[in-house]
Amino acid sequence: MENLECKYTVSRETMNRLKAYEVSLHEWQNRMNLVSKNSLENAWKRHFLDSMQIFSLLPSEGIVYDFGSGAGFPGMVLAIMANEKTPYLKFKLVESIKKKTLYLNEVKKISGLSNVEIVNNRIEDIPAEPATAITSRAMASLTSLLGYAQKFCTPKTKCIFLKGKSYRDEIEEAKKLWKFNLEVLPNQESDEGVILIVTDIKKRR
Repeated sequence: MENLECKYTVSRETMNRLKAYEVSLHEWQNRMNLVSKNSLENAWKRHFLDSMQIFSLLPSEGIVYDFGSGAGFPGMVLAIMANEKTPYLKFKLVESIKKKTLYLNEVKKISGLSNVEIVNNRIEDIPAEPATAITSRAMASLTSLLGYAQKFCTPKTKCIFLKGKSYRDEIEEAKKLWKFNLEVLPNQESDEGVILIVTDIKKRR
């Protein structure tokens, strides 16, 4: 654990929090299915670095909603980084499965975070609140994500979605129901993945 590679600039204190987070992931995985078994062996790259790469795309202040947080990727990783770098940026991690929110609260506790709130609810049941940014990873199709995101979006809201190799099909499908501005960035941790930056979401009439 001590020699984990980190290509993103963080302090020693933040790195120690992320290391403790990874240790807890392995421990809790034995009790509940937090991530796929195939990805656990290389969890640092597959989950932590994959999440860390989008930190530079976030605003420096405001509220970030993380949809379908699961084991905390990318939301909890970003909150740990923001705790040091952007203290005026707050996170709301939305996860409907109660046992996963128990784990998220454990990570919040061991990381000593005050900038993150764990929301155990379905996205569609949460009262609308303007979001500065919305993140999500491996949760739902782009069409569904845009449907969830719309009520939280202002003209300035930035949606940052980590997507896999079928992203082109998802974009074309989403265009049937939604109008939006889109930027596609390469995923630095996956040859097949991309990062979608979506703004100005409007439903087609």
